Amino acid sequence: MTKQTQVIIAGAGPVGCVAALILARAGVSVQVLEAEAGLISDLRASTFHPPTLDMLAELDVTPKLIAQGLITPKFQYRDLDDGLIAEFDHALIADHTDHPFRLQCEQFKLTRVAAGMLEDYAHAPIRYEARVTGAAQTDAGVTVKFDTPGGPEEITADYLIGCDGSRSAVRKSTGIAFEGFTYPEQFVTASVPEPIDEIVPGMGHVVYISHPEEWGALIHAPDYWRFLYPIPADMTETQAFEPEFLQRKLKRLVPYGGQYSANHLTIYGVNQRVAKSYRNRRILLAGDSAHVNNPLGGMGMNGGIHDGINLAEKLVQILAQGGNEDLLDQYDRQRRPIAIEYVQAQTIRNKNNLEETDPKIRRQRQDDLRALADDAQKSIDMLLQTSMINGVRKSLSIQ
Repeated sequence: MTKQTQVIIAGAGPVGCVAALILARAGVSVQVLEAEAGLISDLRASTFHPPTLDMLAELDVTPKLIAQGLITPKFQYRDLDDGLIAEFDHALIADHTDHPFRLQCEQFKLTRVAAGMLEDYAHAPIRYEARVTGAAQTDAGVTVKFDTPGGPEEITADYLIGCDGSRSAVRKSTGIAFEGFTYPEQFVTASVPEPIDEIVPGMGHVVYISHPEEWGALIHAPDYWRFLYPIPADMTETQAFEPEFLQRKLKRLVPYGGQYSANHLTIYGVNQRVAKSYRNRRILLAGDSAHVNNPLGGMGMNGGIHDGINLAEKLVQILAQGGNEDLLDQYDRQRRPIAIEYVQAQTIRNKNNLEETDPKIRRQRQDDLRALADDAQKSIDMLLQTSMINGVRKSLSIQ
């Protein structure tokens, strides 16, 4: 088999571009195949957690993100009926990270930074309008099929990384099951330019709002505030974005005497799923192709970046340093359990807590949060969990 590159990456999102950058810097040849005509620039994920910023700092990426983002040291839990419940400050974990804060910065900014840095490496091109449709492998290598405006093509390599999203053609080509469930409701995100922290003095820049019927979340990005809330599964986009209904939903979460200038409206279904395996011989999965979850807690993209960095570093050891291919089994052992035991568990718990309907359980949850906030050590323990530091440490401890 004549190989045209050492590694093929399907998908030029944040996970694919970061993985490609690590490989390129180590001298490993890589070809990124992106289905779209250019880098995707929609809002999508916008939270970077401390360990992610620590990792990206080693690639000289973090300062470029901070320059375009909003540093957010604190986050709040609020209740629609009871107001502010508790506030937590990442400054408490300054001994555990070089970046004791969340950074609110849209994921497309990371993709642009990483893709721009890849331009310095001739052996790591991104090819656009190249939609991966499948892959076949032998003991010697992997052949990737992809569609282009000029017709179908093929390319061969030592390894293929699927970073091509939740509907991953790479994953499907391996037959790896995507196990989990779909939530019965849809999620809506709506961005507004109105200054929420002036409308409600004391409002945090990351807020989780609990209520039996009208729960949601609020995130302040550099140029807007983003609302997130659920709607019924059978509600259409037309119904969800009808102006009167939309204003009512936004004002229920954050009362406002004027009219919100809502834009960047999206509606989508949400899944909690993890691939049965992250490896099928020479084909690896990372990011959304390997796991998806609800957005409460901002863990999906971060977990995907952790996947991509972990995997790319192992491929560097194999392809550039004579490492054993068994490292790829270690990648699966290190990353898949973390997706299940940390990311899935935490995001499911986050949603359950916000939507709880039992008054006694809700009151107990509020009391527990207040007690956590009043105890510095317990706050640190919680922040190490919600910031994903514990998950990263656990991952690296697995042999």
